[in-house]
Amino acid sequence: MKITVDDEKCCGAGQCVLIAPEVFDQRDEDGIVVLLDAMPAADRHEAVRESADVCPAAAIRLHENA
Repeated sequence: MKITVDDEKCCGAGQCVLIAPEVFDQRDEDGIVVLLDAMPAADRHEAVRESADVCPAAAIRLHENA
């Protein structure tokens, strides 16, 4: 799995950070998503999928076959 984020779309809701803090963080100045791990280990995939599903701005993209 490979993850990309569109920081232009991000609204800073922070749900991704709450669900998968080892993969996502937020910038201090504006709360915009920061991708910490673009290719997380398999044991984190479920949390990453949930993060993408709950993102209100659809700023997280998953590439499952990468």
